[in-house]
Amino acid sequence: MSETETIAVVGGTGNLGAAIARRLAKAGRKVVIGSRAVERARKVAGDLGFGMMGASNAEAAAAGDIIVVTVPFGSQEATLTEIAPHVAGKIVVDTTVPLVPPKTMRVQLPPEGSAAVRAQRLLGDGVRIVSAFHNVAAHKLATDAEIDCDVLVFGDDKAARVKVVELARQLGLRGLQGGALANSAAAEALTSILIFINKTYRVDGAGIRVTGTLIEPEI
Repeated sequence: MSETETIAVVGGTGNLGAAIARRLAKAGRKVVIGSRAVERARKVAGDLGFGMMGASNAEAAAAGDIIVVTVPFGSQEATLTEIAPHVAGKIVVDTTVPLVPPKTMRVQLPPEGSAAVRAQRLLGDGVRIVSAFHNVAAHKLATDAEIDCDVLVFGDDKAARVKVVELARQLGLRGLQGGALANSAAAEALTSILIFINKTYRVDGAGIRVTGTLIEPEI
């Protein structure tokens, strides 16, 4: 992955987006935070530091080589429609989890089968959709602490998948390829289960770990 590539975090003023942006910027990546409210984006970028810039979602997507979308499910369609003119040929990392309040502890996947497949439909085949970061607690990612959680990465474009695995590693997380984009349904559904576990067992941000000795695949 080229260190000169710009990472745009669309919806970057939210908890997950800001946490991802901060860790990437601290790792030396060039980051632009996008928001529906430009002034909010600029304020958050300034507060986080590390030379980040703030912009509108569309401006951030236009500036980014890799775009990370970190918005709630209810805002996914509107946000992707907004950035669609600026992401052709680019990698778009969709972190959307189809949580439908108030029953967030119940799996409620969309008719397309997953939020990631929905994102591909909305943006079209010319965009390299990768799905990741569903099961990591944003409030833990916002700290400098080591996080005991793997990141499962899904996508039909293997090269794009590999790039996002490396992006996860730059965040201080172990990224693991999880296969085709359709497989994202498993990680998206697991988020509701983890929310249930958090409440039932009073745990502060349950995550997942893949056990066993893993041998890195040949690229």
